[in-house]
Amino acid sequence: MKTYQNDAIIGNKELRVGLTKQGEIVRVCYPNIDFRQYTDFMHMGVKINDSGIIYLHNDVNNIYEQHYIEDTNVLKTEIKNTYFNLRMIQTDFVPMTNNIIIRKYTFINEHDIPLDIKFLVHSKMLSDDNNFVGAKIINNGILQYSHGYNMAYVTNDLKMNGYTINGTDEAIQGAILQDKDYIGMSNSSAVSYDLGVLNPNDKKEFSIYIYVSDNKEKNNFEDIESQIDKLKKIDAEKELQNTKKYWRKYIISHMDFIIEGNTYKELIRKIYTRTILLFPLLTNQTTGGMVAAMEVDEKFSKCGRYAYCWPRDAVYITKAQDILKMEKETEKFYKVFCKNTQSKNGMWEQRFFTDGTLAPCWGYQIDETASIVYGVYDHYTRTKDKKFLKDNLKMVEKAVKFLQEYVNDILEGKKEMRVSYDIWEMFEGVSIYSLSAIFAAYQAMLKIYSELEDELGANRLKQETIDKQQDIMAKQSLKIKKYVLNKLYDEQKKSFVRNEEDKRLDISILGIVTPFKMFSPKEKKVTNTIERMNLNLRTYTGGYLRFENDHYTVDKPWVIATLWMALYYLEIKEYNRAKECFDFVVKSSTKNGFLAEQVNNDKMQSEWVIGLGWSHSMFIIVLNELVKLKLI
Repeated sequence: MKTYQNDAIIGNKELRVGLTKQGEIVRVCYPNIDFRQYTDFMHMGVKINDSGIIYLHNDVNNIYEQHYIEDTNVLKTEIKNTYFNLRMIQTDFVPMTNNIIIRKYTFINEHDIPLDIKFLVHSKMLSDDNNFVGAKIINNGILQYSHGYNMAYVTNDLKMNGYTINGTDEAIQGAILQDKDYIGMSNSSAVSYDLGVLNPNDKKEFSIYIYVSDNKEKNNFEDIESQIDKLKKIDAEKELQNTKKYWRKYIISHMDFIIEGNTYKELIRKIYTRTILLFPLLTNQTTGGMVAAMEVDEKFSKCGRYAYCWPRDAVYITKAQDILKMEKETEKFYKVFCKNTQSKNGMWEQRFFTDGTLAPCWGYQIDETASIVYGVYDHYTRTKDKKFLKDNLKMVEKAVKFLQEYVNDILEGKKEMRVSYDIWEMFEGVSIYSLSAIFAAYQAMLKIYSELEDELGANRLKQETIDKQQDIMAKQSLKIKKYVLNKLYDEQKKSFVRNEEDKRLDISILGIVTPFKMFSPKEKKVTNTIERMNLNLRTYTGGYLRFENDHYTVDKPWVIATLWMALYYLEIKEYNRAKECFDFVVKSSTKNGFLAEQVNNDKMQSEWVIGLGWSHSMFIIVLNELVKLKLI
């Protein structure tokens, strides 16, 4: 079964690759991170002297050490097979100019006897009844192909000494590959290369090129094989240096502040720079749409999947992007992705593929629409670009009218109103987070009209419409706040609750303060709620649960929840408590600098979805405030 985690991600603007901490490639996505996924599995192994196959990613005698080359999306995994004392250094990267995966190897014989080594690639390509996979031997490699897409494994550094197209699973165990067919109907194939004999202390370097294509441009064998032959001639070392140079330049151009110092600050810097390097890998470079995370659960066995663009999540990410001087990427999200995905009635659905097509959904969520209106103005506060506001004016006006209809239905108690899911997509009803998002959307729209007053005031009819809209939003804002105070504050519990029917404490209640500013952070009803959150949501390690009795994660703190509380404490200037929340997240990050959705309390380790865009965005938002306050 495919792993649920991506411990590392590499890629360029189109091709993305997920890997485990043992260096196994588990996901290959092209031409975007959300579609399409190519590989079922991709295993590399060696046959040493008379052994069977020794998989690089999984052998009882293997010891692993993995890290990114500093300030890059180049991953280095060192594998030491202690039985044969063979050290294998695997460097994985995707060049910026070619959609191929380059695996650069260095083998070192640290034994006192010669080692006769064969290198094997065993690959199973994803297929279905409508797109069946075949395989064909090509010049010093193997091509796996279907009607829609292909993968190939080739090298110029080693000589192919065997292959198997049919019956691969049985043949691979003995690591002796022999097949009479040059072409066959199998989605699982293997190829073997001869490294020769490595004497004690000898070193051998070679590269494997993994070609990926979706057949949009080249769909006959002559074209495909010609392209692969060209790729084999690539200088792997030169491409490695160019790739490192590209990402290091990218880091420099997007660092808003410098973090240097002790081990703790180095850990912060690692998460900071990893976030900068992660965001472009999560983003569709054409539309600006961004996935929540690289997929972890293709078969829906534990969740509804993650490789989709939720407008809500993306708005938090755009806020972080603006801090990281990625304003152009933010602008593309609103001006391209949001415009292309808005429904005729002004709303946005739950989630989309990053190319703008509608993804599988299970409900309507009003805060998705409200978040975008809020996000448009929030971006403007950083850039002060009035053209951006004008370009998006019709879009947000249309969204606000939809929000007004929703609020009217609530205030009038209409039974036939459209029922909305909450922020966690688990409860249908009127939630406090959704209402605070609408409140913030109205405040944002009022400010947008104020900023564009000179440009819009000359048109009398337009100004009359604006005056009417401003009046509606001002009145509805007061009514929303009154509704929350009357129906979403529990006098017995002395706290706000997440909705009328389900009165559990929920970290998203903090939305009324940050980021949506419906209430002051020091109002008595807010501080009462915080006291109860600390009694019921704060765990013994200092992390915060998403909400009470969360059966999805069962008493595991969430990075988002903990950083959300940090933002609250920053609002009330309790800096030590904010730092405690921030430190919890820093300490529970992965060795490669990724943040997860959840944290295992007992082990203080990242768990479930690693490299979650929302977690990384909240980290940047909190870090930015701490740096401004000179607390980091």
